[in-house]
Amino acid sequence: MDISRAWLIYRSISQNQRLQARRHPMFEKNMAMKVFGYIFVAFWAAYLVMLGITIFYAFDDTALEAFDWIDGGMIWFLILDFLTRFAMQETPAQNIKQYKLCDIPNSFLLHTFLFRMGLQPYNLFWAFFFIPFGWLAIPQFYGVVGFVGFILGWWLMFVLNSYWYLFWRTLINRNFLFFIVPLLIYAAFAYFGIFYDEDHQWLFQGNILLMRGFCQWNVLSWLFIVVFIIPLYIINYRLQKVAIYVEIAKTEMVKQVKTNNMTFLDKFGIIGEYLKLELKSMVRNLVVRKQFITGALCMLMLCGLFSFSDVYADMPFMRIFICVYCFTCLGVMTLTTVMCAEGNYIDGLMVRKETVLSLLKAKYYFQCMVLIVPFLFSLMPIMEGKITWLMALGCMFFTSGAVFPFIFQLAVYNDSTIHLNEKLTKAGRDTKVQMIMSGIALFLPMLLMYILVQSFNDEVAAISMLTIGVIGTVLHPLWLRNIYNRFMKRRYRNMDGFRNSR
Repeated sequence: MDISRAWLIYRSISQNQRLQARRHPMFEKNMAMKVFGYIFVAFWAAYLVMLGITIFYAFDDTALEAFDWIDGGMIWFLILDFLTRFAMQETPAQNIKQYKLCDIPNSFLLHTFLFRMGLQPYNLFWAFFFIPFGWLAIPQFYGVVGFVGFILGWWLMFVLNSYWYLFWRTLINRNFLFFIVPLLIYAAFAYFGIFYDEDHQWLFQGNILLMRGFCQWNVLSWLFIVVFIIPLYIINYRLQKVAIYVEIAKTEMVKQVKTNNMTFLDKFGIIGEYLKLELKSMVRNLVVRKQFITGALCMLMLCGLFSFSDVYADMPFMRIFICVYCFTCLGVMTLTTVMCAEGNYIDGLMVRKETVLSLLKAKYYFQCMVLIVPFLFSLMPIMEGKITWLMALGCMFFTSGAVFPFIFQLAVYNDSTIHLNEKLTKAGRDTKVQMIMSGIALFLPMLLMYILVQSFNDEVAAISMLTIGVIGTVLHPLWLRNIYNRFMKRRYRNMDGFRNSR
């Protein structure tokens, strides 16, 4: 393939990727979510800029230079970046299949998508943190040239992390248990490189030397990173060749397993059957499973950060934010698309009277049971004295008795089917109503609790939240019946929307 044709194909693929979302039949409904996405990115960008400036002044008077502390803790940035890529980054095999009918060699397609993966904008997202931090910390020692080297060095580390993520993501797509391996590797590096021998922290010191080399434009530092990127690129190239066949042929490794019929739920009748459906859906369906995993990781990360560090010690609102968010985030993530998964088989649900009501009850009971997970996570800040038992119980019951009734209202208005085995970012059909209601469900409880705490105290705020939550939880048969009746009035309009979006 000559250079001019290769460049023309590369430009066409780049343009197609930019236009991919606009060509989707649900583009108009996704516009509101796109705007929300821009707002969300802008919020985190501003937060990272503020965090970079704050951390520089926090480490400015320590024994080591501020940039040495950040460089030495590189492993924590890479772990966080690795985890967030699961919601942001696709594998090339998922993008190549639409080009298989074109007269383009597979090798060229693979190299194109792998190369674009290294240049993707997400690898620059952490620049919102490192540019303000580096501008304050680096020029006084290494000048502007050293600052440029510092930024380029960190960018290359995230490019390396993107290929490292791609390798494991491809394996995880085949078997989720592979997810354990990179976590164990990261944990081993952090423990033996930083905590095992505090007098000889070889990983911490090595990271400092590597990044100082980038600031000094030392050839060895640049060669060191290239030596890791090139083999990972080659390994991913070979691995993706196999993954392309699997993605296109839809081959599936099937093994004989013993089916768990969950007979202990049989005594609950039709509601028990729908509880089985909820449990099996979470285990088997890609979208539902990833929603649960993503929400659980967010809760665990925030609870751990809040419990075992003093990052938010002087920020009263963040204490309330983390406490409320950990209980509401998972429910809001899954219930924003309530009834959308059932859009795949909505016709079957309408053949028996009040079947939808039993389904809604099962969904509510399941979400209430899932609240045990954030409550267990909240034991960490409770044991550390950051929050009280009463506050945790208040947030839990307020979620079940106030947040869930509010977000369940979307069952009446949702009319877009989600595809259960697509990538999480592709499966959603978020509309303006979903965006607004999920935002209210997340932030209104925080605002209410903050006002109560500021007006009275933590105990009064927790008791008030607990009282409201218990009342709403006890009255769930009434508001679920109301939702069901309104859903049935719109059933033909909703069923038409579900069919058109399959």
